[in-house]
Amino acid sequence: MKALPLVLAAALTVAGIGSSQAADFSRLDRIKSTGEIVIGTRDAAIPFSYLDDHQKSVGYTMDICYGIADAIRKDLGLSSIHVKEVPVTGSTRIPLIANGTVDLSCGPDTNNVQRQKQVSFAPATFVSATHFASLKQSNLRHLRDFQGKTVISVSGSTNLKWLTEINAQKQLGMRIITASDHAEAFLAVANGRASAFFMDGILLAGLVANSHDPQAWSISKEAYTFEPYGIIEPKNDARFKTAVDDAVKAMIKDGRVDTLYTKWFTQPIPPKHVNLNWPMTPELKKLLAHPTDSPEPEVLKQD
Repeated sequence: MKALPLVLAAALTVAGIGSSQAADFSRLDRIKSTGEIVIGTRDAAIPFSYLDDHQKSVGYTMDICYGIADAIRKDLGLSSIHVKEVPVTGSTRIPLIANGTVDLSCGPDTNNVQRQKQVSFAPATFVSATHFASLKQSNLRHLRDFQGKTVISVSGSTNLKWLTEINAQKQLGMRIITASDHAEAFLAVANGRASAFFMDGILLAGLVANSHDPQAWSISKEAYTFEPYGIIEPKNDARFKTAVDDAVKAMIKDGRVDTLYTKWFTQPIPPKHVNLNWPMTPELKKLLAHPTDSPEPEVLKQD
């Protein structure tokens, strides 16, 4: 019986060593041992991450993530690396990063203070703003036009959070419903279930451009929020974050990000080969000149 405390103490000592080793463990170690990196993809986030007419995941952020994967392959001295794609949504992307299922979320992911409590972000490669899309026949132009109307946004999005807050602040009396993804929300407006879809302007532009009748739609001229996009990374993994961030910075510095921006935002893209005609904004040019993973970049606050 006297031996039990010694056994227990030994077990605790071993557990302590194990915990210390676990704390030092990086996803880079797992990637090196398995030769595989797991990325989260979206099915309808044009032009960042979406399925083309061959059901292949493509897009601006997808190309950046594949660039990151290749940089990590070289850093780890691997001859090849397998990129496993796992579908995620606005609601599941952060939990799947946090629990280790996914290594990087490669979609239109807004970097903000609240999210940084759960995950980390790579340097921003896009700046977006909240707009709304509606049918022209609805004649909706300003927030005040939505008094008492039903509107929609995507669950887990910063747009939904802003919409809920502004609805209360301005006492608009809007009925806010949610969708699991962009395509579902857009269809809700097309079918008359909602008057407008509040989302990042570039995502709305992609949906409108690829719709059955683009001329039937309008996107609000007024922008309500400015937000940096960054690829989501796991929190508290300094080695992995450094590898990812260095890869993104290298792609910015050597011009690959500029080239990819031109490819996806100012040239015809699949599946319908439409051109979004979305030139790089001054805000994004500032961020690319001064790469940062800050949710509130100082460069965007300067006049």
